[in-house]
Amino acid sequence: MDAAIYVSRHAPIDRIDPNVYGHLTEHLGRCIYGGVWVGEDDRVPTEDGIRMDTVELLRNLDAPVLRWPGGCFADDYHWKDGIGPREERPRQRNMWWAQGRENRPEESNAFGTESFMRLCDLLDAEPYLAVNVGSGDPEEGVDWAEYCNYDGDTEMTRLRAENGSEEPHDVTYWGVGNENWGCGGRYSPQLYAEEFRRFANYLKGFDRVMSDGSMELVACGHVTDDWNRQFLEHLEKCVSFGQGSVYDLLDHLSVHRYYYAGGDTDFSTEQYYRMLARAARIGEDVDRAAEALEMFAPGSNAGIIVDEWGVWHPEAVFANGLEQENTVRDALAAASVLDDLNERADVVAMANIAQTVNVLQCLVQTDEEDAWPTPTYQVFDLYKAHMGGTALRTTVEADVHTVESRSDEFGPQDTHDVPLVSASASETDERVRITLSNRALDAVSSTTVAMDVADATVVDSEVLFAGKETDDYSTKDNAESFEPSTIAVENHGDGTFAFDVPASSVVGLTVER
Repeated sequence: MDAAIYVSRHAPIDRIDPNVYGHLTEHLGRCIYGGVWVGEDDRVPTEDGIRMDTVELLRNLDAPVLRWPGGCFADDYHWKDGIGPREERPRQRNMWWAQGRENRPEESNAFGTESFMRLCDLLDAEPYLAVNVGSGDPEEGVDWAEYCNYDGDTEMTRLRAENGSEEPHDVTYWGVGNENWGCGGRYSPQLYAEEFRRFANYLKGFDRVMSDGSMELVACGHVTDDWNRQFLEHLEKCVSFGQGSVYDLLDHLSVHRYYYAGGDTDFSTEQYYRMLARAARIGEDVDRAAEALEMFAPGSNAGIIVDEWGVWHPEAVFANGLEQENTVRDALAAASVLDDLNERADVVAMANIAQTVNVLQCLVQTDEEDAWPTPTYQVFDLYKAHMGGTALRTTVEADVHTVESRSDEFGPQDTHDVPLVSASASETDERVRITLSNRALDAVSSTTVAMDVADATVVDSEVLFAGKETDDYSTKDNAESFEPSTIAVENHGDGTFAFDVPASSVVGLTVER
């Protein structure tokens, strides 16, 4: 199988926001309790109760942003329950998920705002907080913003100081609810527009008067065009107040997309390709959400945030804390999604794979003594060189595998063509990073990469999953076998490079002028 990839340094798209490589941490299964926070458990090194083996792995990825506390959990979470002396914090319901080592639908509140901020500090990551809209109110949300961001002398800032933080946490990203069309209250788009406007009015008011004006609010969107359009249309139905448009309350619109086909390790050839086709819907979701924003808020700087995405296999259920095996197939799908997001650098402001540790398409897995990376972790490590770079227009010529549509899973189309090669490229300081995947199950791809610059040299070339099967998955004992190896690249001397890409593998090249 032959493939050709054309990278144009003279056709820049936009800067790839590092936050595109972000993560979600939720009070779900063993993500927080057991995966991130273990308290005084001395079986692993900790700082303030946080597992340092997990931290070290995430540090290596330069994890840019963490979303917390959910997820569905966010709209039944009351942040004041998670501060103060731990022995005095209420033990409450977790009405959405079983969690922790006990796997019970209960929340100890041992891990709260200060622990999360400490985790972000350890990672040098931006915190992204989801405000409780479903069972909360604007006062609770603004109190949280005041607690985190105000530097004066109020009840909330004194409370923060009592909990060990004299200085503000300076949280930029604030989600106004989570999936409020679903687990966050089953709102209609019109009713959510009313609630968003109400919460955003007070949060923006606080930010304007008592903070530095840097808070960015994220509205919950949907993957259906009609829901987003009805939300945006109804958002404007209010009396004019002050300067600007009501759309100035909205800095970002979020969409979520999960996908699967077959089981985590038990899937057919048809299901292998179907899952890749379903993963490609994320790029289409971004395009449609951006079109809706342009329709109702033309000229707005609002970006699209994909703050939950990834594989959700049938094996991941309530009873097991949404745990599943993490395979090479999952990692290949993640690489393709990251290529699609890089290509849309002009509209995508952030993305958060679900979830960071142990749950769903996690990057890190743990037991009581160790933490280890998954195949998807290796993809993020290979791709992290794109963070902050300028995305370059990349064209791929390759064979396709056609997947027949079931119902309307691909919209109005009867079929979806899965290109057997996916790629993206970016430039940082005269270096071009090119990532690509051969998604063919059983064919080596004889690949040529052509750039519009003659004096270029490959200074780094790596391949993931060469010799692996697509249903291979990570364990503590085999995690190292998913690490990259060197791939041979032939430099033709005219800005063209040739190499053979193994079946079901991912390649990263760094080219220097």
